[in-house]
Amino acid sequence: MTSSARRRGRPPGKSGAELLTVAREVFLERGFAGSTMDEIAARAGISKTSLYREHPSKEGLFAAVVEHWTTAGRDAMRPALSELEIAENVREGLLVWARTLLAGVLSPTVVEMRRLVTAEAARLPDVGATYLHQSWVRNIGALATTLQVLDARDMLAIPDPQAAAEQLTWLVVGAPLNARMLDATAASANTPDAAIDLFLAAYRPALTASEPGGS
Repeated sequence: MTSSARRRGRPPGKSGAELLTVAREVFLERGFAGSTMDEIAARAGISKTSLYREHPSKEGLFAAVVEHWTTAGRDAMRPALSELEIAENVREGLLVWARTLLAGVLSPTVVEMRRLVTAEAARLPDVGATYLHQSWVRNIGALATTLQVLDARDMLAIPDPQAAAEQLTWLVVGAPLNARMLDATAASANTPDAAIDLFLAAYRPALTASEPGGS
C-alpha cells in the first residue's frame, strides 16, 4: 500500500504509549470509576477487543498509565540537581532546585494525577505504591545523592543525606502542595526562600576560625 493510499484510509488507532496518554486523559476527566474501556477505545480509535488485548482490565490499564507517567517524569529534576552539585553559591543553587521542584509538583496535571492516584490508593494499593516509589521516593533518593556531593565539597554538613533530603523536600513543597491538593483555587507565592534558609541553618558547615565570622 502506498503512503498516499494510507492517508486516504482510516487513521490508525493508538497503541503503546499513545494509548496510555489517551487513557490518562479519560481517567483525569472522568475519574477511575467514571471511566469506561468503551470510551477509552473510542477515543484511541481502536476496537474494544484491541484494547482488551493490550490491557485485559481497566485496573491493569490504570496501573500501566501510572507506571508510564512516573517513568516519563523520573528524570525531570536531574538538570537542577546537576547544577546544584557544582554550584559555588549553595543557597542560590538550592533555590533554583526548589523553584524547579515547585513548578513541577504544583503544575495542574501533576496535582490532578496525584489526586487521581490518591483516590484509588486504598482499592488499588499497588498502583499507589508505584506512584510513591517511582516518583516521590526516587526523587528523594536523587536529592540525597546530590546532598552527599555537597557534603563532600564541604558546602553542607549532612550526616544523614536521606533524612536531610526528606526534610528539605517537605520544607519546600509541604504547605503549598497540601493547599493545592485540598483547594483547587488555592494560590501560592511559591517562594521557597524561608524553607531554604531554615534548611541551611541546620546543615551549613560550622565556620572555622579562619573564615569570616569564625572565632
